[in-house]
Amino acid sequence: MLDHSSRPSSPPHIPMDALSEVLQDFRLSGVNYGRCELRHPWSIAFPQQQLLRFHFVSQGPCWIHTEAQGWQELREGDLVLLPQGIAHRLASAPDVVGDSLEGCQVTKLGSNVCEVVREGTGEASTLFCGSMALGACALNPLITLMPPIIKGCDVAGNDPIVGPLLAAMTVEAAQPQMGSATILSRMADLLTARLIRCWVNCTGASTTGWLAAIRDPHIGRVLAAMHRDPGHNWTLESLAALAGQSRSIFAERFSAVLGEGAARYLARLRMQLARELLGQSGMSVAEVATRLGYESEASFARAFKRITSVSPGVVRRTISGRTDMQFGF
Repeated sequence: MLDHSSRPSSPPHIPMDALSEVLQDFRLSGVNYGRCELRHPWSIAFPQQQLLRFHFVSQGPCWIHTEAQGWQELREGDLVLLPQGIAHRLASAPDVVGDSLEGCQVTKLGSNVCEVVREGTGEASTLFCGSMALGACALNPLITLMPPIIKGCDVAGNDPIVGPLLAAMTVEAAQPQMGSATILSRMADLLTARLIRCWVNCTGASTTGWLAAIRDPHIGRVLAAMHRDPGHNWTLESLAALAGQSRSIFAERFSAVLGEGAARYLARLRMQLARELLGQSGMSVAEVATRLGYESEASFARAFKRITSVSPGVVRRTISGRTDMQFGF
């Protein structure tokens, strides 16, 4: 059975296109940007973090290094997305060593925007870098499945909008004006969402797993609904109704595609979100319980411990607050 300790609420309206439903609430939250003017030679290391990162090259030389793929050259107008925030390094050339950030002049232009300048006589590179948190938990399973690094130019041919967006970002980053940071952030929202969609469309078809489920016209609607409103008092009957199937057919199909029942999937989804809220939002256990639709803190705590083997209070005390995103690095 699904967890009936959650409070009832009206089921949300779910459109037919489950991927659109997942992406329609896509927003980058907690975003920090850095506009970088760097003179060769320079090299900057970016540590592992539990956030997405992106780097956009407006002009000048730039290379990116990851442990798995080594050095790759980035050309003017290139954008790279690192969905899982893996450790990497940017440099004006692969043979530049050390870390140049300490020698840069950093000027804060607002609460989440800064300018990073490295003086010199070498060739200039203009970059736009950002750290970003997802504002929609529906994307979490998809982000986990994505490759550690995606280059916008590699998927531009599959989406006629990506190329013009990259060109527009080049112009905006090269000639900053009043409101440029806001405009670039909106462009980053749209561009990242389209890159994710391009990757989904280009990924080979599979008969099982999350991607197969989100593409399924019946199971996809259910996944979108659960991720959009995990605190709703979902029952097997209401989920089957959303799928447009009988209880037995829906339960069998869900388990076959995702490898677990709907009740187990929903419980894990709620506790994944609970861990994030307890560790990063500063919310109390009672507030998280209410957010996820539980009737009481006690019922939530029991469910949390059953799924994670630890109490929510322990998680809240041991996870160290928000991830530092200073200057987008």
